[in-house]
Amino acid sequence: MLFTVEDHFWQFYTTGPFLLGAITSVLSGYIGMQIAVRANIRTAKQATMSLEAAFKVAFKGGMVLGFVLIGLGLLTLHILILVYSANQKSWFGGHRQRDYIRMYEAITGYGLGGSTVALFGRVGGGIYTKAADVGADLVGKVVEGLDEDDIKNPGVIADNVGDNVGDIAGMGSDLFGSFAEATCACLVISTTSPDLVASKALYYPLVISAFGIIVGIVTSFLATHVLSVDEASQVERSLKTQLIVSTLIMTPLLYLAAIWCLPAKFNFPAVEEGRNVVNWYAFVCTAIGLWSGLAIGLFTEYYTSTNYAPVQKLASAC
Repeated sequence: MLFTVEDHFWQFYTTGPFLLGAITSVLSGYIGMQIAVRANIRTAKQATMSLEAAFKVAFKGGMVLGFVLIGLGLLTLHILILVYSANQKSWFGGHRQRDYIRMYEAITGYGLGGSTVALFGRVGGGIYTKAADVGADLVGKVVEGLDEDDIKNPGVIADNVGDNVGDIAGMGSDLFGSFAEATCACLVISTTSPDLVASKALYYPLVISAFGIIVGIVTSFLATHVLSVDEASQVERSLKTQLIVSTLIMTPLLYLAAIWCLPAKFNFPAVEEGRNVVNWYAFVCTAIGLWSGLAIGLFTEYYTSTNYAPVQKLASAC
């Protein structure tokens, strides 16, 4: 099918969100990398005094990246929606169902821009990370018998730089891209329901992320001010407790978001199974995803832990 002039005009408005998403992704990775460098120095300094002081500095340094990428993502995406909604009539022709779909399809360029930057950060940084890591470990640990990250191994410098580029800057961009894409996809699907468009319930995915920021602040306070970390074994306990508590607190908030934002019943006319959808259906779907993430994390931690018998046998054999 040939594109009309109107189609090309609509595609022009995807460019702005794409560039904004790319810039936000770069900022997320850059801020995370800068904070990590500074937090590492302070953590090493505090580690000479106590494990608990070092844990608090390291944990707070890690919090920065999480809050930055979600905060920047919500802010810029909300501004985009406000700007595009205010100019919808002049840019897309009017407040029709088709225009809402086109508007949010144009805004999906925001997630694509973030993922494009994440691709280069994760692939480029990841290759450098693994190459330096494997090279430093082979020479230092296997050939020379040095410990992990021993200062006598010059390859450790490249190893740590690669970790910073791939695991922090690249991961920050990657996480932002995943968040932006998932949110934009939810927004596009929502516009296919006339009931959701009419009720202004399209902010539902953004409200979930906003609730997540609040829960993150509460559970971070729990990890840094309530739970004590006096021994190395307590680090895992503190992180696991935070994960479980955040899941427990987030569950009722997901229900509140579904009841508060979505109408009691709504329809997706394009799908036969999308007739007479109830708002608590959305809560069930999000709650299943939330608890599945917790279960996957706990199972992965258990089967890769040194306390797991097969892992102990493998460690003793090596």
